[in-house]
Amino acid sequence: MTDVEDADDDLYFDAVPLNSRPASILSRLTLFHSAVDISTFEEKTAMMPEVEFSGVEIKENGNSDDKSQMNDDDPDFILVWSKAHLSTTSLRRKNSKAETFESTARSRRDIFEQHLKDQGLVLEYETIGTLEFVKIFTPKEVLRRYCEILKLRMPMKEFPDQEEPKQFTVITEVTSFLSKLLQFMYIDSDKFPPEKFKLTAEYSRNKHYLFDEDAPNFFSAPIRSIIVDFILSRQNFSEDPDDMNCVGIQRLLDEGVYKAAYPLHDGDYNAPGSMRYLLYTEWATIKNWVKNQPIDHIKEYFGVKVALYFAWLGFYTHMLIPASIAGITVFCFGLFTLSRNTVSEDICNRSRDITMCPLCDKNCDYWKLSDTCLYAKFTYLFDNPLTVFFAFFMSVWATVFLELWKRYSASVTHRWGLTGFTVQAEHPRPEYLAKLATSKKQKINVVTGAVEPSVPFWKVKVPATLLSFSVALLLLLIALGAVFGVVLYRMCVLTSISLFSDAEWLSFYSNLVIPTTAAILNLICITLLNYVYEKMAVYLTELEYLRTQTEFDESLTLKIYLFQFINYYSSIVYMAFLKGKFTGYPAKYNRIFGLRQEECSPAGCLMELCIQLAIIMIGNQAMNSVLEMIIPPIMSWYSAMSEVSGLSSVKSTSSTSATEAEDDTTLVPTDKSWYKDYKLLDWGPRGLFVEYLEMVMQYGFVTIFVSAFPLAPLFALLNNIFEMRLDAQKFLRFYRRPVPHRAPNIGVWFRILDVLGKISVVSNAFIIAFSSNFIPRMVYKYVVNQNRTEEGFLNHSLAYFNTSDFPVDSKPLYPSENVTLCRYQQYRDPPWAEKRYKRPIIYWQVLVARLMFIVIFQNVVSLVTIAVQWLIPDMSARLRDQIKREAYLTSELIIRHEAQNKAAWTSEHMRQCEGLKRNGSDRGVRKRSSLTAESKL
Repeated sequence: MTDVEDADDDLYFDAVPLNSRPASILSRLTLFHSAVDISTFEEKTAMMPEVEFSGVEIKENGNSDDKSQMNDDDPDFILVWSKAHLSTTSLRRKNSKAETFESTARSRRDIFEQHLKDQGLVLEYETIGTLEFVKIFTPKEVLRRYCEILKLRMPMKEFPDQEEPKQFTVITEVTSFLSKLLQFMYIDSDKFPPEKFKLTAEYSRNKHYLFDEDAPNFFSAPIRSIIVDFILSRQNFSEDPDDMNCVGIQRLLDEGVYKAAYPLHDGDYNAPGSMRYLLYTEWATIKNWVKNQPIDHIKEYFGVKVALYFAWLGFYTHMLIPASIAGITVFCFGLFTLSRNTVSEDICNRSRDITMCPLCDKNCDYWKLSDTCLYAKFTYLFDNPLTVFFAFFMSVWATVFLELWKRYSASVTHRWGLTGFTVQAEHPRPEYLAKLATSKKQKINVVTGAVEPSVPFWKVKVPATLLSFSVALLLLLIALGAVFGVVLYRMCVLTSISLFSDAEWLSFYSNLVIPTTAAILNLICITLLNYVYEKMAVYLTELEYLRTQTEFDESLTLKIYLFQFINYYSSIVYMAFLKGKFTGYPAKYNRIFGLRQEECSPAGCLMELCIQLAIIMIGNQAMNSVLEMIIPPIMSWYSAMSEVSGLSSVKSTSSTSATEAEDDTTLVPTDKSWYKDYKLLDWGPRGLFVEYLEMVMQYGFVTIFVSAFPLAPLFALLNNIFEMRLDAQKFLRFYRRPVPHRAPNIGVWFRILDVLGKISVVSNAFIIAFSSNFIPRMVYKYVVNQNRTEEGFLNHSLAYFNTSDFPVDSKPLYPSENVTLCRYQQYRDPPWAEKRYKRPIIYWQVLVARLMFIVIFQNVVSLVTIAVQWLIPDMSARLRDQIKREAYLTSELIIRHEAQNKAAWTSEHMRQCEGLKRNGSDRGVRKRSSLTAESKL
């Protein structure tokens, strides 16, 4: 035995109460600290006396004599395997190996289930058709042991003075008044009673007197699911206990040994009397869209991770209300002042007869600027004087949203007993421990103090990480290539159409049809590339040797989001910052593969950017909503129908051993809750990832490009109102109940949102400066025009070109009229100037003004956001005081109980001493009497 192993034992036993060590030895088979645990288990237990659980005797079949320790008749977890599934899986393999696979699966299942029994779990078996259900029950002693191992915070006994004293403040009174006005938004307190304030503390068996363990719901269903899932994910199923590659229920599911593993729902969603029905009728239905969500009850049913998602989604949706009002204000201002807009009126004025240069080479004709009248008016609806203030408002809004969310989430997670929960305290992934089974490098966890295997940094960690991100970078470049292909599509179609269309049709096609079809094509590319990249991202993340499941999920999330970011936003970035900026001029166009680049209309590229945003954002949201309404019911129906053949002659047995289950042929109905839940859809390994990704991508549209599409917050608000309820219905009706994993916050998603908020400041500044005509109009108004108006701006922003200067390969072949001068949208000297077609001084003045605007906008927004962050602390003063008070009350409670225990021990000790003295005096009297009698004789 090595010194490291001895040190590991010392650290472990120091963390376990003395009175609970015998029971805790057995749990070392579960890999909860390091890979050394399994390798030393047999050696450790060989020197220990036989383990006995107080009050629970584990039989061969895993049943307990004291079944009363399990508070619920329903099992805590279900494992399912199928004979038909094994046969089907075997047929996929070579026929010569079919029997071998079935025997291997049976052997692994037997070993795995025996290890579950060794942990103290109670297993019962039931057969329904070809399905074998393993019902797992968790005795109280096992719950107590693993609550301590997992460091779960449990509710303490009630304290006489634990109620928080109420204080009168102005804010409290104002909040109370507003609450009365918004009473219609609140949930029914009779159906969802508010939880009573309870002190919580990390559970410890040697301080069991602090906790009301006899309370009916002390070990709630989520706690039981967490514990059973923890045990399942760390059990070995190989005949060789040192085989670290054969660990965990997920591996058995992947290999087809089991078909499913899940906790049970609470009743039926359409049958009254259960929490599932209550949540479905009072929360998940669309008619309750205006009401708040019962977050605490969602947490009790689905667990912290799911509850945090719905809490964040609800908070985000509420914060979209002021953003939507601001966006509608910008749109309405543009609508009401459209008739007074000088630029659009000048464009629509046909009497000006402004002839524009051809949009393509040879086959395109000259066209009239007045043909773009509709597009100019449409652009003004979003590109008006209020757009700058709206962009500033949204940049500050993003900071306020995140700061308020941090403050709100701190309150919520504290109420749920997760204050102080860190990733370091999380147990290592079984896959991580399996990969490092032979690693000699070890380190001490700074939080738990346990010795854990460590990844060699230079030999393993760096090469694996470099390989992972190199492949990810290659895939990102492929996504950029797809965007470039869409750009070439636009150029090619424009050139092709010009061969067969007249000037009016070409103008319509280039301004509306081509952007629309390109956006749809881009959406198709996005969907196809997403599927490929997600498969690769999981494989690449496995190469990185990530310690905990949280770290694994965050690394995977970051990869997929980076790809989605480029996939969704790259075409929009091209439209906002590149299109029409480097086209050249008619005498010398800048070409790509011999094709002319696209040009913006005289009203700017903002309209095309708006179309692109609307199609990708609204189209993606609509598609996701339709899929969420259609796919889950179809998949659930298919899952149910796939079992019909195996249930044609339904036979169900319920016994305490597999042998008895095979002999019993009692017919029972198939409305058992475990069978109904089995027919539901599985959550999959990534759980809420798709839901978060959809909302965070939407958040990017709402913040990064909102100045080009001010109605984006409104469409996001409308979508989220239905998204919340559709997700709730989906989770309650069509999906199995998830394992309620713990999480202190929304994880890496918050950092992504923070980065998006910072990017949005730069993005909106560049959109206003370079994609909008706001800066050129301001320069013309205050520098060029002495009247301080926009009269003449259109003529000022269009350059002249002498058609005799066209190159041979660009000059129109069949012009409809004889044109000497045509116009194009750039700042260049006219053909009669000394420096023909060169940049005039006004161009550089506008460029300086644009750069100055970007700098000023960013600095002003940064100062305001810093002030907002300073004014809104991450944790409210009230919550800080509450944490201090709870710490004080907890200490007081411990001191009182310790004093009572000490007094009881002292009283018992004195009583024993008095008894000993009394016995001693009685013996003295008897001895003296005996001596007196002997002397008389």
